[in-house]
Formats: sequence, C-alpha cells, structure tokens
Amino acid sequence: MTLLRPLLLRSLILRSALCILLWFGCWSAATEPSQALSDEQALVVDVWRLVNEAYVDPDFQGVPWRKLRQKALEKSIQSRADAYNAIDAMLAPLQDPYTRLLRPEAYSQLEAATKGSVSGVGLQLALQPETAQVVVIAPVEDSPAADAGLGDGTQIVSINGEATTLLGLEGSAALLRGAPGSTVHLEVISPSGVARSLDLERRPVDLRPVRSRRIRAGDHTLGYLRISQFSETVPDAVAEALTDLQAKAIEGLVLDLRNNSGGLVTAGLAVADDLLAGSVIVETQDRNGISERRQANPGTIYNGPMVTLINGGTASASEILAGALQDDQRSPLIGAPSFGKGEIQTMMALGDGSGLAITVARYLTPDGHPIQGVGLSPNQLLSTPEPKGSSMGGDEDQWLQAATSQLLLQLN
Repeated sequence: MTLLRPLLLRSLILRSALCILLWFGCWSAATEPSQALSDEQALVVDVWRLVNEAYVDPDFQGVPWRKLRQKALEKSIQSRADAYNAIDAMLAPLQDPYTRLLRPEAYSQLEAATKGSVSGVGLQLALQPETAQVVVIAPVEDSPAADAGLGDGTQIVSINGEATTLLGLEGSAALLRGAPGSTVHLEVISPSGVARSLDLERRPVDLRPVRSRRIRAGDHTLGYLRISQFSETVPDAVAEALTDLQAKAIEGLVLDLRNNSGGLVTAGLAVADDLLAGSVIVETQDRNGISERRQANPGTIYNGPMVTLINGGTASASEILAGALQDDQRSPLIGAPSFGKGEIQTMMALGDGSGLAITVARYLTPDGHPIQGVGLSPNQLLSTPEPKGSSMGGDEDQWLQAATSQLLLQLN
C-alpha cells in the first residue's frame, strides 16, 4: 500500500509512477460525467478511467478492458452497493489482487494502519495468484495472530465460515478487522500442512514499527534496529534510533526486516537514504517501459558495518531497502528468501469515501534483479529454526545470534 497527501493533478500519475506511489490522491475527473449517468454509474466510469490511464500494463494482459466498461454499465446500478459490485466484476479479469476497490470502511482502516493504529487480529496478508489462496505474510508483533502462532506462509482457508478464495484479499482483511473485544473464527493450514480451527479476539494493535536496543557481544558494542512496517512515523523514528545507538558508541548494526511486509514506499526510501550515500536505491519501470532510478542523497546517518536479517515475511518496501543494501554491498543479507512482491500500487481516495488501489509500476533492485514472484536470496541462508512471536529479536533468537556473529567477523 502506498499513501501520501491529497493531490488533484492526475497527469502526475503518468509522469512519475514512483511519486504517485507515495500519496493518497484525491482525484476529480477532468471532464464531468455525462448527464445521462447516475452518481453510481459515474463512479464506475471514473474507476475505469483511472485504471485505464495508470495501470502498469497498457495492454491489460490481453483483457478487453474497453469492453469491460460497457459490460459494467449494462448491469443494473441503482445503489452504491451495485456500483461497488460492478467495479469488482470489472477489475476481476485483470487477475491482479492488488488492483482493487476498497469500500469506505476498509479504506478508513487502511489509512489508520499507515498512521500506526488498527483494531483487529494483526495479520498482514497476500494472495497467491495461481490459487487465489490468501496467505499470511507476517503477523504483527504482540498481536492476537502472533500469540496464536500464525506465522508467514499460513493459509487462511476461511473467515467466519466464508472461503477466502471467494472473499479475496481485501474482503478477507476487512473481516479480520473489527471492534475491540469482538471475535473472529478462522480455519487455517500451517506451512507444514496442519489444519487448525481457532477463534481470535480482536483488539487494538500497537504496531510500534521501530524498536532498537544495544547488544553486548564480548568486548564489542553492537546496535539492533528492527523495522516491522513502513508507516508515516518510521523515517523519523529510525533517524532517532540510529542517532541514539551511535551515541552509545556502537561498532556495528543489525538491521532486522523480518516479517516486514512493506507499507509506505516513501518511508522505505527514506530509510534507505539514511544508510546509502549517493547510491541507487531502486529502479522502477512504468507502463511505457520507461525506467527511473531513484538515487540516495549524499551522506548518511549511519555508515558503519551492518548486516540485515530477512525472511519469507520480508516484502514490498522492505525488499526495496534490503535489495539496495545488498546490491550496493553495504550490507549482506542473512536469513531466508524474501516474499517477492515487486509491484507498486498507488492509492486514490474516491469521492464517496471509498478508495482505489492500482498497480502502476514494477521495481527492480539497483543491479536490475526482478523482485516480483522471485524475492531476494540472502547471502547467508540460515537453516536453524526461525524464532516466532515475541522471541524474535530477543536474547534467545538464534537468527539474531547468527547475524551478530557475522557482524563480528566484519569488525575483526
């Protein structure tokens, strides 16, 4: 997801896919809809036009996109619910789970999550395109989902008796959110194939996306910085944490991006800027095949030795950051292959309180390696059992111990 401040200039959507990734754009049509269209029909037409102008594949993967507009308007659209259903049906042939309509409640929840607050069970989800199966990218730390041991790769089969293959990504996420104290029933299958049935109580989830501490390793003092999500507050929090750690005379840094499913790409780019001096951070490719390379500014907040932890829950904006650090040889990656989400979405606020997400670009690492469906390969693959839940980042975290050992090799 990608969010920023309201913007009315739609032309920028085409000029800079990387920029539009960074805000909620409140859009108004350049041309007023036809007098013959109702407000509900006009909403369908507006969504069609936005996708037509911005979608990453101008050929729409062979889908007859222009015909879908007429097909949608042939439906009886008498209410806002009818309009939403028509838009869902219009977008479905793209088979892109990230280009989607978010109804007002879901859009509001998404806005809240990017600001660091949400009420639900604390699951970050993705969709497997081949099977339409909803899977867990990562649980939010100290959330009901984390307490229940729902780790990355877990399949969410049904929610409150509704199959997630029918709900889709956003429908599944919406059912998981709700009022504190309410419960939700899940049927899940673990990565090892074990089926579970469980009830989780929703509660306010404190995302606390940035955590840091000092680590003593023999005669050395190291820093530990964990980023669990990229939200609006993260760049400032990271800058503060790095400044604080350096005041404690750290000799090296472990950056932990495990179970960071992404968030605001602007935040990920800002953190990369703190760690890379003038190097390329990411290359994006838009619908016209035009590549744009985003470069870090000169100077860094921290330029000492470091290693970076990743796993199967490392996705999207966190893969941009990790890939930049790896390609620049600024930091080796340690852990397990990342998730592999290499597409960029812009999020736009529609006039009725709903929102529209559109895939507008794809990104590559600075050396030109694709991320989508591939992920990042760590420099050092860890085979020891991966810590889960609250043990991640603690003194008993064997992956953190391995990262610390690797960092000490750089110092000696």
